[in-house]
Amino acid sequence: MTILEAIDARHSVRAYLDKPIDPETRRRLDEFLAGCNQESGLNIFIRYDDPDGFDSRLAHYGSFRNVRNYIVLSGKKSDDFDYLCGYFGEKIVLFAQQLGLNTCWAALTFNKKKVRELIPAGETLCMVIALGYGETQGVNRKSKSAQDVADGGADQPWFGRGIEAALKAPTAVNQQKFLFSLKDGSPYVRVKGLGAYAKVDLGIVACHFEAASGKKVLH
Repeated sequence: MTILEAIDARHSVRAYLDKPIDPETRRRLDEFLAGCNQESGLNIFIRYDDPDGFDSRLAHYGSFRNVRNYIVLSGKKSDDFDYLCGYFGEKIVLFAQQLGLNTCWAALTFNKKKVRELIPAGETLCMVIALGYGETQGVNRKSKSAQDVADGGADQPWFGRGIEAALKAPTAVNQQKFLFSLKDGSPYVRVKGLGAYAKVDLGIVACHFEAASGKKVLH
């Protein structure tokens, strides 16, 4: 599966099979994650076979079921912390999809007390991502149009490809509060309006845009 195929195939999945992630898949995930940490300076890690992270009323309210593995996005707080968590978190999500796994971003519907106990002193918890073999592959959701999230760039084929991929990215409550434009010929993304976790969303959509366009996104 290519990265673009992973973008097309990946949907949020909240219910998982009682099936452990096999050792070779874990090895490849951990190796990829280590590279992301080295590049970003974050402290992203995976908890395997740990149901406590989603053992809460909020998780059950959010329809999460049988989540036994999850990715923790954490690190030293910085001006770019939220953006980096979104960008590198989604890189890991797409890689997991390529490995045959399913995922779901979670900002509130997990056991924050349990997860925060795993974070080293001096570091900040951003979000977590449920991980495992889904009961289903998820479903498509409603999306804005390209005109809603792009200001210019229509004459650039690579820009159009990037926007198409960005619209397939997960955002908090599907708000899609972002706007792409061109700045001195380079793609630029910013928050459009108000929205929860909008800066995390910027990193997520930038990851998709770059994968499809081959261009580095400024923010």
